Amino acid sequence: MRETGRHRTSPDFVEAVARGLDVIRALGTGAPSLALSEVADRAGLARPTAHRILLTLADLGYVRAEQGAFSLTPRVLDLGLAYVTASGVWDAAHHHLRQLVDRTGESCSVAQLDGSDVVYVARVAVPKLVTLRADVGTRFPAAVTSLGKVLLADLPADELHRVLDVPSRSGVTTAAPVDPAALEEELARVRDQGWAATDQLLAPAVRSVAAPVRGAGERVVAAVNVNAHALETSMETLVEHHLPLLLETAAAISADLARLQAVPSELRVPSSWR
Repeated sequence: MRETGRHRTSPDFVEAVARGLDVIRALGTGAPSLALSEVADRAGLARPTAHRILLTLADLGYVRAEQGAFSLTPRVLDLGLAYVTASGVWDAAHHHLRQLVDRTGESCSVAQLDGSDVVYVARVAVPKLVTLRADVGTRFPAAVTSLGKVLLADLPADELHRVLDVPSRSGVTTAAPVDPAALEEELARVRDQGWAATDQLLAPAVRSVAAPVRGAGERVVAAVNVNAHALETSMETLVEHHLPLLLETAAAISADLARLQAVPSELRVPSSWR
């Protein structure tokens, strides 16, 4: 395996850090553990380089090495949770999400935009027919999700085009192709009405409705949704019953987030301490 150099032009680019992240991503592809050769192939690295990185990550507690195979440890969650905690969205959202789940009987999530994808930063799920699994950290193409449409609708036109040009890193093949012209027309409607709905665009039988979560200056910083299985919940139920509850929840999360952001970071109490 020949190492794939990135040829970054910035003199401040640290190749070793990038390679370490490549190894972590290689180990996070769904397999419980990988051999050295598999890690090297997936990360695009020479085996000696991959081996040194794996041993370093093992020494730091992020990787477990057992019987010639390597796997991630729960400590890797610290990397993602650091962002979730710093953003304040989880602290503002989790209580309201649980209430929304109780009132709708459906799974509910909060997501933020990352390139052309949405990334789940909070979720409360209920046992249902499942066609597509989602957890905190899961990413999906934004253009085919209700969460993504809410977030994309808030972007200026030039930024929207730039974001949509970024290739998705979700690895998900969507159930329906995206028509750019039709998407822009729909985003205008989403912007006007203040919510978005999708019906089996991301995957068969998956439908959802989403609303914006606003931060300082009324800027949309996240989106919250109710998602359901098409065989259990009609679009009429989603829009007529669940949507009003969702809009209440989005407003409550926005208000809590605004209060949280007004408190100096050094005075905030982590939710795990409460």
